[in-house]
Amino acid sequence: MNLSLNRSTSVSETGSLYHLSQFFTIHPDNPQARLIRQAVDIIRDGGVVVYPTDSCYALGCHLGDKDAMQRIRDIRGVDDRHHFTLVCRDLSELAHYARVDNQQYRLLKSNTPGSYTFILLATKEVPRRLQHPKRSTIGLRVPDHPVALALLEELNEPLLSSTLMLPGDEDPLSDGEEIRDRLEKQVDLILDAGSCCTGMSTVIDLTGSEPALIRAGKGSLEPFGLEG
Repeated sequence: MNLSLNRSTSVSETGSLYHLSQFFTIHPDNPQARLIRQAVDIIRDGGVVVYPTDSCYALGCHLGDKDAMQRIRDIRGVDDRHHFTLVCRDLSELAHYARVDNQQYRLLKSNTPGSYTFILLATKEVPRRLQHPKRSTIGLRVPDHPVALALLEELNEPLLSSTLMLPGDEDPLSDGEEIRDRLEKQVDLILDAGSCCTGMSTVIDLTGSEPALIRAGKGSLEPFGLEG
């Protein structure tokens, strides 16, 4: 088991204290249970973590933590109109946070887990601050990555997430060492499972009568009849 801890304390130019992020080297296919438990403890304690998905690395925090949510906005360089995604462990959990009819359910069942983010109508379980202000929708996904799924299983609830795309970059970060170089003073934990695919998830809006493409990404469009 490789475990690299990098949580030392330093002094900023303003004289305030900050910590450097912890850095866990985690197996991409068989993530070490002890590291997953420690990661979830950090999330529950208000931490912001970097973790791998089946599309690219993402930033994640506890669903109910407004301060951590704002930290992710600051890292991404986005305002409060930025839409976060609820990353779920399975379809039953996703259906707890979204209103899903029979047609939508069939599409979801056939394409989860996978590299898709689905726009669906939010249930009352979703805080208003996470919903689209005019449409009451939410983005949800079930990733197909052992580390992400192990995190979600241990956390026992969705993870509030955003793609790890830094201001000025054209692509998401995909290398653990580069992520540490650029973010070790801004996040609490980096879970390095090796290089991820640099493509983002495909975003499909399922709120209308037919699926609508919002963003083409790693997930195939064919199951939704969207390929020309």
